Formats: sequence, structure tokens, C-alpha cells
Amino acid sequence: MVRPGSCARCGTELAEALLRCPSCGTLVHAGTLGQLADQAARAQTEGDLSLALRHWNTALGLLPREAPQHAVVAARIADLDRQLHTGAAVPPGAGGTKPTGVRGAWIAIVTAIVFLLGKAKVLLLGLTKLGTLLSMAAFFGVYWGTYGWKFALGLVLSIYVHEMGHIASLRHYGIPASAPMFIPGLGAFVRLKAHPPTTAQDARVGLAGPVWGTGAAVATLGLYQLTGDGLYASLVHAGAVLNLFNLIPLWQLDGGRGITALSRNERLILLGVILTGYALFHEGTLLLVALALGYHCFAGKQGEGDRGVLLEFGMLILALGLLSTVRLPPSAN
Repeated sequence: MVRPGSCARCGTELAEALLRCPSCGTLVHAGTLGQLADQAARAQTEGDLSLALRHWNTALGLLPREAPQHAVVAARIADLDRQLHTGAAVPPGAGGTKPTGVRGAWIAIVTAIVFLLGKAKVLLLGLTKLGTLLSMAAFFGVYWGTYGWKFALGLVLSIYVHEMGHIASLRHYGIPASAPMFIPGLGAFVRLKAHPPTTAQDARVGLAGPVWGTGAAVATLGLYQLTGDGLYASLVHAGAVLNLFNLIPLWQLDGGRGITALSRNERLILLGVILTGYALFHEGTLLLVALALGYHCFAGKQGEGDRGVLLEFGMLILALGLLSTVRLPPSAN
């Protein structure tokens, strides 16, 4: 009989975090890994590549890095990710098609507002966590004293939607993460409990926040057009600038993760898009994005290239640049 917390082969007691038995080398989660492999293969056969990807991502987290299986699973993840985002053929018998390339990137931006309506369950998830609610209240209190409660509430909700975009993307890939935590005066963050295994996934998780943030700004713009209330115009502008600031490729900002998958040529193309956006919209934050990206075009590690990420990043720049032009009319001040 195998004792709980002991190796199934030799009976050695195992620490909770161990992935391999130190005595006989047996993989601790061998049974679960087999089940995940079967589930991933079945999902791929049925054409559900997203589900297969989630199963393999879960499996990767149960494998020690030095194990030969780790490299095999990582390669499967990279291949599935490529199929999902470059339009590679799905297995015979798969039903339907998935938006890829240009079409997928346009949908990521244009239908951001639909995400906010269709992902209500995910949006409400963070509001069930006491830590998130308390930190939101503290953040709200700081801005209430400066800008009034209406603007403070709108700003908090805009940032919350942005952070839930990251969580939705992480859940899509089967990667666990904490609920958003707000830091008064700075913003909010999400703690990852595992890192995305490929640069393409990491880039898309990074850009998911600004995509959802763009959706929040578009929704607010609709309220402004319906009501003519200048409060909503101010929130549209603030939301656009905050999301653009997050696209600066520095430190742990979303832009720093978004460019990891881009090659030098793709970064140069994106730089041209950003400078074009500045010429069109005259938003100073775009110059900060361009300056940091210019550095990364020639310094540091270059990505292998991902056209879908390039298009998504570029359209975010243009969409947010356009939204940043929404301001309260001078006569209303």
C-alpha cells in the first residue's frame, strides 16, 4: 500500500513541491501526466487545439525541467501555438475554422467590447476575492480625494477590466494566476503561478490586458456619445493613455512582454506604426513607446517572429492612439 505523500514505486516520503522522487527518479505525477497526454491527444484529434494546448501547459508544470519529457512537451506546446496563430491546418475531421493572422488580430481589437459582454463570468471572478476588493477600495479612496468619486470609480473599473484581460488569457492557456491586486497611486498587478512556456504565449498574455482595456475605453466612449457627459470623455482619454503607457516595452510592463516574440524586422515595422500613430494623433505617450522600442530593435534578445503578435500590437497602438484624442471639450471645462 502506497502512503499519501510517498513515491508509488519505492515508498520514499516526498516533499510537497517535488516533481521527481529523489531515490528512484520516478516522476511524482506520472499518472496525471498520462491522463493529460490522453486528453490533449483526444482534443487535438477533435480539432480543439486550444483545449489541447491547455492540457499540455498543465502537464509542463508537473514536469521537472531536466526531464527529457519536459523538452518533448514544450515542443508540442510550441507547435500547437504555431498552428493556432499562423493558420496551420487542423487535423482531419476538425469542425469549423479559427480566426488567424490578420483576421484574428482584427477580431482581437474590433470585438474587444464584445469580450466585456461575453466574458461576464471572468469579469466577475476577481470581485469574489476579498484581497482584490480591499485593494480596489484603497485605490478608489486615494483617487476620490483628488478627482471625485465618479472619475475614481471609472478609473478603478477600467484598470480592473485591463487586469482581467490578463487573467482571461492565462486561463485560456491553462496557466494559474492570482486575482488582481491594486496598489494606490501605481496601478494593479496579477501574480502568475507559472510562466507561459513560449514567447508567443507570453506576448499574447501581455497584450491581452491592453486589448481588454481598449474594450473598456470603447464601452466608455459609447456612454459618452449616448449621454454627452464629459466625465466619460475624460475616462476614455485616461484609459487610452494608461493602456498606451503599459505598452512601453520596459521592465514588467505589458509592452515588454508583447515584443518578446517579435524579430528585429518586425520591431522596426512596429516602430514605424508607432511613429505614424504619433503623427496622426499627437499623443506624447506614443513617443515613449517608440523610444523604448527603438532601443530593443538593436539591443537585447530578438524574437523568432510572430506576425499575429505584430498585427495585434500595431492595431492596439492605432486604436488607443485614436481613443486618446477623445477629450472634454474646452467649453465644458
